[in-house]
Amino acid sequence: MKRRAILAFMLDRPGVLNKVSVLIRKKMYNVDTLTVCSSRVEGISRMTITLREDDQAKVDQIIRQLEKFTEVISAKELDTDHSYWREVAIVKLEVDAAHLESFRGRYNFEVLDQKEEDILIIQLAGATRQIDSFLEEVGRQYIIEIARTGVAAMEK
Repeated sequence: MKRRAILAFMLDRPGVLNKVSVLIRKKMYNVDTLTVCSSRVEGISRMTITLREDDQAKVDQIIRQLEKFTEVISAKELDTDHSYWREVAIVKLEVDAAHLESFRGRYNFEVLDQKEEDILIIQLAGATRQIDSFLEEVGRQYIIEIARTGVAAMEK
C-alpha cells in the first residue's frame, strides 16, 4: 500500500479533531499517524494525516469531505517527491554502547540518557524509513520501549 500524507489547515476549535477522525473511521481507513500543531496564523491549526491507500480516488474523496467541514480552511495531499516527511522517535534499548556507536555514521541519533551499563535512551530524527531501518538493523530483541511523534510534513 502506498503511504499518503494529507495536510489540512483548520480553525483551532474544540471537536474538530474528533470530526476528522470520525470521517476517516467511517471510511474504514487506518491512520498511520496524526500530527496537529499551531500554524503561524493565530487560531489556525495544521494537521498532517498519514495513511496507506493505493486508490487515488479514495484519497481525493477524503480531501473533498474534509473541505466540506466549515472549520477546514484547506486540505490537500502532499506529493512525496515535493515535500519533506520527518518524525522523531525516543527508544529505550538494552544494548552495548559500542554496538550502538557502529550506527552513528548512518543514522541521526542522540543518546539522551544511560540508565544502567547497557540500557540507553536515544532520540532518532529523520524520515520514517530511516527510523524503521534503524530499528530493524539494531535488532528488535534489544528494544525495550519506543515512543514516536508521528509524521510532520511540509512542501519544499
